[in-house]
Amino acid sequence: MPAKDELARRRYERLIDRLESMMLAALRPEYEGYYGQLILGSDDLAEMGELKDVRRAAREAGRRLGWKTTTRLVGGRLFVLDEREVPERIERLAGDAAAAAMDRFWEESRRPRLT
Repeated sequence: MPAKDELARRRYERLIDRLESMMLAALRPEYEGYYGQLILGSDDLAEMGELKDVRRAAREAGRRLGWKTTTRLVGGRLFVLDEREVPERIERLAGDAAAAAMDRFWEESRRPRLT
């Protein structure tokens, strides 16, 4: 039986490593590690194993990254979020980026469409 426990522990550690890598890849460098989020679809979740294990592993991966991690299951998708307080300069930078994206969308939606 101890071999099974060791196998389960190694599988869990690999899950943490995989989630940490995915969470790190989802970060935008200009936000210096803030505004972290990862969204796992139902296919991802089915592949990763039991939901409770994935949530626990995601929280551990978040701790490794310095996140204040929370997980939420919505419509079959698991949201892994960093809920730390964001410094004002990063918040301002993200707000400016969001406003610019909205402006681009607004301008593109007003252009005549060629059909």
